[in-house]
Amino acid sequence: MKGTVLIHRLGSLGDTVVALPALRLVARAYPEARRIMLTNFNVSSRAAPAQEVLEGTGLIDDYIRYPVGLRSARGLARLAAEVRSVRPEVVVYLPSPRGLGAALRDRMFFAACGNPRVVGMPWGSRRTGLRRPDGRVEREGERLLRCLDALGTLDPRAPESYRLWPGDAARDHADAVLAPLRGRPLLAFSVGTKMPVNDWEDTHWRPLLQALAARYPQYAMVAVGAREEAGRVDPLLAPWQGRGLNLCGELRVPASVAVLSRCRAFIGHDSGPLHLAAAAGTRCVGIFSARLAPGMWFPFGEGHEVIYHSIACQGCSLERCEERAKACIRSITVDEVLQAVARVLGTGADA
Repeated sequence: MKGTVLIHRLGSLGDTVVALPALRLVARAYPEARRIMLTNFNVSSRAAPAQEVLEGTGLIDDYIRYPVGLRSARGLARLAAEVRSVRPEVVVYLPSPRGLGAALRDRMFFAACGNPRVVGMPWGSRRTGLRRPDGRVEREGERLLRCLDALGTLDPRAPESYRLWPGDAARDHADAVLAPLRGRPLLAFSVGTKMPVNDWEDTHWRPLLQALAARYPQYAMVAVGAREEAGRVDPLLAPWQGRGLNLCGELRVPASVAVLSRCRAFIGHDSGPLHLAAAAGTRCVGIFSARLAPGMWFPFGEGHEVIYHSIACQGCSLERCEERAKACIRSITVDEVLQAVARVLGTGADA
């Protein structure tokens, strides 16, 4: 097929990274097609657009902006006209888990766009992740691949499915910004998260960074994230005394991948930087709330350590937790994370 394929996927940094296996399956199924992504640009000031994440991958040829929160008939008609103008023969539908009603509304919208063939509609068990025998739910990226089974199969665990490889310019930029730390092995962390319920909070981060600085004097620590987090990070890096580097807001996504690929381990919340570190091939320590079922947003790749405490109200989907004061993530101790970092570094829990 040499026509146009429209790929509908909303979200920001993490949402795009976990969809990489699905996007690679689409590219394999339609190698000669013009692939256009219908997506939002900058959900918030903390969110990297899909266009920046996918830069240089060759997976997407162009983008159509989807206004977040679009509800007006005039706005929908304008968007439908823009979609019709590219004459898609196929729509690849890659939404986050959602209800049947929302999926039906989206199907009606694409019918109004010229009624192209739609692949990936999440009917039946495809709307949510499958539960495994160990109690975990399949990863979101695996669910997306199930939605696309009409296009074939792809192993989401294979590095070529979920990895990002930075180009020469991004690697050169990483070399330049990391120059002050040259000669030291690197760790990385991020305190970023769009949802307050996922924030482990500085009452935990502060003693963790202090303990890591004392336990690993040979290492340097790099902070990545949004510019708004830079002020929060500065005092957390104080114990590193000249071997800490605050890069929050200083890097575009390709350079962030290059920096993270040089790190021995990454520590962070369930957030975009965590998934970006996994896509860079870096082993991660993930600090997770229980707002969603365990497994759904765990990072791809081998050797990660995810800390998730199951409690009675897990799966609440709350963005803020006031009634129980974030009991799930706040019950994760500094010592648990220290031991997880030690396992990732291969030094043993008592190193």
